[in-house]
Amino acid sequence: MAKLVLTQEIWQDIKRYSGTYLMAMLVLLSAFAVIYMTHINRQATSDLEKLYGDRDSLHVEWRNLQLEQNSLAEHSEIETKADKELHMHRPEINSEIIIKIP
Repeated sequence: MAKLVLTQEIWQDIKRYSGTYLMAMLVLLSAFAVIYMTHINRQATSDLEKLYGDRDSLHVEWRNLQLEQNSLAEHSEIETKADKELHMHRPEINSEIIIKIP
């Protein structure tokens, strides 16, 4: 019998303070939502900073590749590589043959 009375008193207490319990649960839920959103925000900011760093390094690499392309495209560089690597030389005037198309 005492157990039944205790259960009824607990139930009445829950009904009497149900608004307070609901508000406490909503406050806890709101606190966890703030914590979760702060975590997501920090993670996104960290990812953004990493992407900015990647962008900057790619930009530097692009500039270096453009400089290398310009230096390789110079006529004297091409002529030097053709002479050293491919053993190509300018033809002598005597060995040139000129063909005229009528």
